[in-house]
Amino acid sequence: MNGKSVVAERDTPAGSLAGVRIAVIGLGSMGFGMAASLIRGGADVVGYDPAEAALARLVAQGGTRAASPAQAARGASIVFCVVVNADQTEAVLFGPEGCAEAMAAGGIFVSCATMAPDRARALAGRLTARGRRYLDAPISGGSKRAAEGALTVLASGPADVFEDAAPALDAVSATLYRLGDQPGQAAAFKMVNQLLAGVHIAAASEAMAFAAREGLDLARVYEVITKSAGNSWMFENRMPHVLDGDYSPHSAISIFVKDLGIVMDMARGSSFPVPMAGAALQMFLMTAAAGMGADDDASVARLYAQMAGLKLPGMANGDADAGGTSGGART
Repeated sequence: MNGKSVVAERDTPAGSLAGVRIAVIGLGSMGFGMAASLIRGGADVVGYDPAEAALARLVAQGGTRAASPAQAARGASIVFCVVVNADQTEAVLFGPEGCAEAMAAGGIFVSCATMAPDRARALAGRLTARGRRYLDAPISGGSKRAAEGALTVLASGPADVFEDAAPALDAVSATLYRLGDQPGQAAAFKMVNQLLAGVHIAAASEAMAFAAREGLDLARVYEVITKSAGNSWMFENRMPHVLDGDYSPHSAISIFVKDLGIVMDMARGSSFPVPMAGAALQMFLMTAAAGMGADDDASVARLYAQMAGLKLPGMANGDADAGGTSGGART
């Protein structure tokens, strides 16, 4: 396992990727890093993305471009789908030029999008009925870890599917969890993570804006908090974006509008209260409504600053558009 932390148990060690044809569909901030990691691992990677720049970048990395999901999947033993949500995953599989019919019989579709567990189960059922295999495998860690081949992969599905996909999963991950035999189980784990991540980003943004209101040196605040009990992974990872005034999207505000919306839907369906997640969702919605939906999720801090008339780095007189970016990010 190349010294990586592996939480899953398997009957045999993961094998080599040399000469293995793998498709990666969705070459955004996460998918491109995963494709690059697979190439470094020796795989023959074919990628598809609607953005020409993403395809050119893949070719420069040593991969092969495809004109559609179906073309990418043709001849591939494993297809990684790294798109934003369940609807996009469904389109990749079953839409025009979708890959479900193009995949070889017995081929493995690795679904990495964050989605509700019932959607994962439904997609798996449809694909399995066509003689292909589905692994529910949402990812966590951000674009930097994707580029390093150091993601956390949360996987659930039949044992044989996990075993056969293991070498490819190893190439993109530092930590690999096998969380059950049924699609949807990993999706549920991912939603617990997203609940926490969204709440932590909102809380970190609130705290940093509060510190600005108190007239504190924000760099010093960051130094102190990251060495104190109030720290979180999200504070430590996201607040440098605020300090730098750089809101280029590593993970966009719109991602958490989606993910916390899924949390709310799941909670409503089971009559379970999630007031903190609900409050965080409103902050992400307000930030998106203020024109920052495609910007980095640390932009919640800019919303607080805008409401309070504060000036954070990269902002001019509380103008939420200062330091903003165009374009989005994929999970």
